[in-house]
Amino acid sequence: MARPLILFVCVHNAGRSQIAAGFARALGGDRVEVRSGGSEPGEQINPAAVAVMAEKGIDITAAVPQLLRTEDVREADAVITMGCGDACPIFPGKRYEDWELEDPAGQGVEFVRGVRDDIEERVRGLLTSLGI
Repeated sequence: MARPLILFVCVHNAGRSQIAAGFARALGGDRVEVRSGGSEPGEQINPAAVAVMAEKGIDITAAVPQLLRTEDVREADAVITMGCGDACPIFPGKRYEDWELEDPAGQGVEFVRGVRDDIEERVRGLLTSLGI
């Protein structure tokens, strides 16, 4: 695949999926297309997620929670879900992974750092598996 499209999905698209998208963009560069969405998008990105990503030199302040679109799932090469349950449509032939991650909503920076580090490791593995 020339330039794979990865879609990261969580309920509010304000924490986990935004952290994952931030890592995928930073680590994959122009070799990958990255999108994210939520089944019930929040009003803003989790400030603790923004803070812990800044510690890694990754700026996600411009990210805005987005509603998960069926078209994004249809176009994606890899769909990574993070606690969105059955809200994500399923298309045959797509690569789906469900990452069981703690929800950083309402948690402090120390807790969110652990979630961030788990996500970074998973994103690195995903990119490697996609040949990036």
